[in-house]
Amino acid sequence: MPRYEFRCRACGDTFEVNRSMAAAGEPANCPHGHTDTVKLLSAVAVTGRGGAAGGPPASTGGGCCGGACGC
Repeated sequence: MPRYEFRCRACGDTFEVNRSMAAAGEPANCPHGHTDTVKLLSAVAVTGRGGAAGGPPASTGGGCCGGACGC
């Protein structure tokens, strides 16, 4: 289940909520009981050259498709 990050405007606390993607836009109450919260935009960063264990190997070429087509 996806995890969404919120910030409370009243106390400044940042907290996470696990909920379905269908409920992603619903408001969330602060753990301290405040209702004035805003959903934060989260960025996912993938770094390194290797994939996950057992995943496909990292690209060794360049270009738009990793060098497979020679572009």
